[in-house]
Amino acid sequence: MTESEFNDRVDETLEAVEEILDDAESDLDYESHGGMLTVKCENGTQVIFTRQPPVSQLWVAARNGGFHFDFDPTSERWLRDSDQAPLAEVLSEIFQAQAGEDFSFPF
Repeated sequence: MTESEFNDRVDETLEAVEEILDDAESDLDYESHGGMLTVKCENGTQVIFTRQPPVSQLWVAARNGGFHFDFDPTSERWLRDSDQAPLAEVLSEIFQAQAGEDFSFPF
């Protein structure tokens, strides 16, 4: 994947996350700048998304740890590098734990 393709994939993913958060029942604030998306939960915790072009990864930092995701062109999904868990599942778990809300992510 070229750096341009990588950046396009990350942009699409972060935009999808923002759309889901806009429809949230809980009060979630987010800020996006410089390739980073910071989500602030009502309880004061944060979920931070950052792009890592040198390694073509999307990184997610949450209360329960930091996770690195590689884009799998075969399945067209971001998969956690440690165990191949899909980003959508990991984010659902993170937001359930930190925001107390169930989200279904479309990727």
